[in-house]
Amino acid sequence: MESIVRRTAIPGPRSQAILARKEAVVPAALSVHVPAVIASAEGALVTDVDGNTFIDMSGGIGCLNVGHSAPAVRAAMHAQVDLFSHTDFTVIPYEPYVELAERLVALAPGAGPKKAAFFNSGAEAIENAVKFARAHTGRPGLVAFSGAFHGRTLLAMTLTSKTHPYKAGFGPFAPEVHRAPYPYIYRAPAGVSAAEHGLACADELERMFTTHVAAESVAAVILEPVQGEGGFVVPPPEFLRRVQEICRAHEIVLIADEVQTGFGRTGRFFASEHSGLEPDLLVVAKSMAAGMPLSGVIGRADIMDAPGDSAIGGTYVGNPVACAAGLAVVEEIGRQGLLARAERVGAHIRRRFLDLQERFPQVGDVRGVGAMMAMELVEDRRTKAPARDLTGRVLTRAVQEGAIFLRAGIYGNVIRVLVPLVITEAQIDEAVDVLDRALQAESGR
Repeated sequence: MESIVRRTAIPGPRSQAILARKEAVVPAALSVHVPAVIASAEGALVTDVDGNTFIDMSGGIGCLNVGHSAPAVRAAMHAQVDLFSHTDFTVIPYEPYVELAERLVALAPGAGPKKAAFFNSGAEAIENAVKFARAHTGRPGLVAFSGAFHGRTLLAMTLTSKTHPYKAGFGPFAPEVHRAPYPYIYRAPAGVSAAEHGLACADELERMFTTHVAAESVAAVILEPVQGEGGFVVPPPEFLRRVQEICRAHEIVLIADEVQTGFGRTGRFFASEHSGLEPDLLVVAKSMAAGMPLSGVIGRADIMDAPGDSAIGGTYVGNPVACAAGLAVVEEIGRQGLLARAERVGAHIRRRFLDLQERFPQVGDVRGVGAMMAMELVEDRRTKAPARDLTGRVLTRAVQEGAIFLRAGIYGNVIRVLVPLVITEAQIDEAVDVLDRALQAESGR
């Protein structure tokens, strides 16, 4: 039985009416990828107000690893709302915050005592991770990588590497941010192995401390164990381990941004585990609370304790309802075996994408870890010229046929998968079949 249901054209009449109202009162910059208005969702399926059902391969941009409307998460939130919904943890503390911190501290990679602090968004957690690092080291400098995405607030936007649409026109940016190269194996120099490419990029980071910024002025190096918005770029493990060695040698705080990779997406609870990375601070959000606004910084206790009294906080941070959702998410990942499930989902998608690569010369690369899978579209496999326009057309056609995929990449030519891990193999096949037909229709233009 097929999951996709099409009762109207997309958008249907009810969606059209609501979207027209949106145009009148919502800024144009908040454009929408799917021209349909959601009415309900469950698992990996979304139904709009006109009765059309889509397979959601985007998962709310990676926020729904446990699926839309997960019953256990909903029940936990309802139970907490019935008790109380807000106090501000630093005014009147509550147990769900403490319990969630205990659970995540135990799960985070690395030895030694750790602590956790909670915030609202991924960008907010990034900004606070920097505050922890600067307070601990007494240094101002930061190093981020090419292709990075760390958020849209001022400092997070400065750390982000992609100019359009995230940075253009929004300067001046925060000072003391320096950029190092991140290994992009698909676009590495010819004849260079993945390990060699990774180590060369790490060498460039170390060289920066001679040519660009003194190591003793750098508070933190921040990286994504797998780049998300940058195009699901998977670095060789040698790169991550060497960066960690460099940071430790210079007493620089290593921050791992696991906003998109965390909570089982890659087949480990945290993607850092694949390479043996033990970051000093680890930043989480997105699937942490199944789409509820909750983020966090988990890290070495001595670093987390460095800021002064009341230097960290905020009115809504670590909201009790969101913390209850976060606890339910942790339980669901274990109860449903979603780490192993991510491996199976990813392997299935990889097989389907590799088949597309064999049949379509525009599919230049297939890559990913666990269920964090992507394929990069190019105009020509020899030149690897990015096929941005083709990517847009394929994604638009796929939505019209009932499958929601997102793009990524510094060139906007990567089709990425952040599907709920509870998706079935039949639903994966149905969604990829839609993508197959969209490639057939659009690649000949």
